[in-house]
Amino acid sequence: MKKGRAILTLIIVLIVALGIGYIDIWGINGSGSAKDITLGLDLAGGVSITYQVVGEETPSAEDMADTKYKLQQRVAQYSTEAQVYQEGTNRICIEIPGVSDANAILEELGQPGNLYFIQQTDDAGNTNYTYNPATNEYTLNYSIDELIANGSIKVSGNDVANAKAMAVQNENKNTQYIVSLTMNEEGKAKFGEVTTRAYSKGETLAIYYDNKIVTAPNVKAALLDGNAEISGSFTFDEAEKLASTIRIGGLSLQLEELHSKVVGAQLGQDAISTSVKAGIFGFALVAIFMIAAYLIPGLAAVLALLVYVVAIVLLLNGFDMTLTLAGIAGIILSIGMAVDANVIIFARIREEIESGMSVQSAVKIGFNKALSAILDGNITTLIAAIVLWILGPSSVKGFAQTLVLGIVLSMFTALVVTRLIIQAFIALGIKDVKFYGRAKDRKPVDFLAKRGIFFAISGAVIIAGLVIMGVNKFALNKDELNYSLEFKGGTATTVEFDRAWTLDELTAQVEGKIEDVTGSTVQIQTVSGTNEVIFKTNSLNVDKREALSEMFQTEFGIAEAKITSETISSTISNEMKRDTLIAVIVAIVLMLIYIRIRFKDMRFGISSIIALAHDVLVVIAFYAAARVSVGNTFVACLLTIVGYSINATIVIFDRIRENRSIYQEDLKTIVNRSITQTLTRSIFTSLTTFIMVAFLYGFGVSSIRDFALPLMVGIGCGCYSSICIAGALWFSFKNAGKKNVAKVETKKAKSAK
Repeated sequence: MKKGRAILTLIIVLIVALGIGYIDIWGINGSGSAKDITLGLDLAGGVSITYQVVGEETPSAEDMADTKYKLQQRVAQYSTEAQVYQEGTNRICIEIPGVSDANAILEELGQPGNLYFIQQTDDAGNTNYTYNPATNEYTLNYSIDELIANGSIKVSGNDVANAKAMAVQNENKNTQYIVSLTMNEEGKAKFGEVTTRAYSKGETLAIYYDNKIVTAPNVKAALLDGNAEISGSFTFDEAEKLASTIRIGGLSLQLEELHSKVVGAQLGQDAISTSVKAGIFGFALVAIFMIAAYLIPGLAAVLALLVYVVAIVLLLNGFDMTLTLAGIAGIILSIGMAVDANVIIFARIREEIESGMSVQSAVKIGFNKALSAILDGNITTLIAAIVLWILGPSSVKGFAQTLVLGIVLSMFTALVVTRLIIQAFIALGIKDVKFYGRAKDRKPVDFLAKRGIFFAISGAVIIAGLVIMGVNKFALNKDELNYSLEFKGGTATTVEFDRAWTLDELTAQVEGKIEDVTGSTVQIQTVSGTNEVIFKTNSLNVDKREALSEMFQTEFGIAEAKITSETISSTISNEMKRDTLIAVIVAIVLMLIYIRIRFKDMRFGISSIIALAHDVLVVIAFYAAARVSVGNTFVACLLTIVGYSINATIVIFDRIRENRSIYQEDLKTIVNRSITQTLTRSIFTSLTTFIMVAFLYGFGVSSIRDFALPLMVGIGCGCYSSICIAGALWFSFKNAGKKNVAKVETKKAKSAK
């Protein structure tokens, strides 16, 4: 690179960073700034809608659970962070972040339930509905009860397994949007019957929902396998809206709106401002550390990370992602991986300089040698994130989305932006080795000699965690973990104050008093345009409800009539737990396949999975011992640790793979050498990520601390497992295989004698 081009490169990087930063702060024409990012219920509030079951005061638990789960799938179109939970025996609440127009959402949702497929004619030949081309509307000629009675309705929304919008190519190779429809086992035969009849008569089959016919497609075949495609001149949004209508029409229960309101954030403005402060101070300290440790390459990394930070804010806006604490976890992990990629590269550059290469050659070779470790580590984490995005429930999609975005952006900044900046510095004449450093040739530390001690320590901690969980459950009559209301439900107490309180006032003056009375953590939501405040706690018995009511009356002068309590269900349903588990299993299988292909040894993959399981179990043991609240961020915390762990382990395995092709040494020495060579990287990456989370803990409100504290434990544990456990596991598996071969050969030799 010539000097003029180097100057131009640095100017462009600076202009891009400042330009994007300007947009992040002030936006373009008043929009597109950081304040326009859609925030979740925990950070910004949204619309709360309460539905009541029609005609049943005590519907079955199974029907309520099914209805909650399907509603969760339906409202995910508004936000992946929407929450659905049961209130009392026959009401369901929906909370959708980032919106404020309850009427618009109610209009789109309609009256959940009550979807039917109606034949065009009945068996006597009478026409059931009429089409008016002038208005493009259909009119029913009979009531729904009459149509059910005469057999014109055989299929309902309860027979639908799934409906989704898809893009396909038609016979002219043009993209066309359709709705793919799948019936459940019970509905397959009934759907086959009605489509066979309609096809033989050349009739349409109407889909009726919310007191109107939404579409009446022509039936072009007898559909006996329970699958159908609804096509037309749809835009994608129109196809998605029809698919969503069909999905919500498959509810087990019919619902009617009871009331709707706009609710405030659960964490308050302080949570956002303190998180921003934590990010600024954390980034500043990481920047100082990187420059002090790596000099010119460190400065290049800081500039590249600055581009990363401003770009991710811009892209969160551009992709209209909903940002919550879980999403912040994904960003923290991707920042850690961005730092990690730079540390891997710089370590390689120093090794090449130590071997006698010029700075320019060392930079080129260092980037090339670091590429495989960076790609393998990021791709394995990316696989997990994509699977969680596609298969996971809404509670983890926000985490997965920001993680996918962060990983792709972090690889770009590390491999492209950092490289361009370093090359520009070299072209400007900064070529002295003292500005880049040399790798010290360290004698391999014999980590494997102590693997028995490491395994014993890890086993003891995990067993201790299981024992503590057992003591909590059986001896102390508590839950194994300190589950919050997101996992086990609780009590919602609505209080009408004499004036409108801000969330910060409520947090400072009311939250502590509630915790003293109930012994529970508290979620607080204000109701826009009113003096009402909703306090959500763990389940309260009659005595605690009365004590809480008395506290409000005594301390704040609230009349008893203005205090109401209602039991609410968990927002994380059993179906959501199942979906998370399935997504994690699929992600692990795909990661194993990828590692097997890349490393050509399944033992690398198995060792990686055991190491990350170790980290998760240790963190769960910490949750049990410290009684940290297990809420919505629990899953995001564990998934962050999984991503962090697998990435750290892959870096060491990549070095083992490389060293086996270079050194003619015994396996034990190669593993010890590989761990020693990557030791600085393991410590520095863990330290920089730990710094970011530590500032989040130090500045954060209580809910953020409940998220940051176990994450700090996980980061430390991930560093320990990658250094002390992962390589030792692989060596043990590999060595065990050799011993087995030796035993077989010995037996053969004895037989020959």
